[in-house]
Amino acid sequence: MPESWTGSALAAQPVKTVDPTADTRRRRLIMLLADMVPGARVFRVSQHQPSQTWPSPYTRAYDEQGHLMPLNRAQRVTAARWVIRAYPEANWGEAHDLDLTTGALRPAVQAGPVADGGR
Repeated sequence: MPESWTGSALAAQPVKTVDPTADTRRRRLIMLLADMVPGARVFRVSQHQPSQTWPSPYTRAYDEQGHLMPLNRAQRVTAARWVIRAYPEANWGEAHDLDLTTGALRPAVQAGPVADGGR
């Protein structure tokens, strides 16, 4: 093991990779999601569809008033996969809300109440 100038051995440090394009990709994702569901303001993403017990990428979209917007199955699954891939550092064991106006991703429990009660 290499030694430092003080004569003691250097400990291996974990390498932290910084992706300089992550913010650009996330902004592009937000634009794509806004185009996919016009009028949507918040996407609630999770790995568990409410009607299933096994993991399945799932998304709900809400408008500015917090009302649930209809999504077809392809939109629900595709949007969930995109968001999960764009934010790998998030704990996907719980639902997260992606605000399309600010780009902020936060756990759904920290988000404000939704008009339809989150169902």
